[in-house]
Amino acid sequence: MADEPLSIPLADLRRSFDLVLRHIEAATTGDTVALDKDYFWSVPPDGLYDVYRAPDELTIGQLSESWQHLTDLLAEPDRAVGYHLVWLADVLRAIGQDIAA
Repeated sequence: MADEPLSIPLADLRRSFDLVLRHIEAATTGDTVALDKDYFWSVPPDGLYDVYRAPDELTIGQLSESWQHLTDLLAEPDRAVGYHLVWLADVLRAIGQDIAA
């Protein structure tokens, strides 16, 4: 366990995301990614990073709902909130696990 918080330069994060997205574009045909799953287990934020205890509860997330939040953001960019990163992570995790399979 690190004593210092992990510092992630946003420029490096953006560059990493771009490199991975380019890899996915090269690995797929067409300009879309199809996901055949919609619902997934989600760990509430209070238990997500407490690795010394099993989560007390799991909730159910939905990829189509997370994606809808992101398409709504594209329609109204000035309504961005930090939680859009969580919805983006839901979708990216599903794509990454599907492409890796």
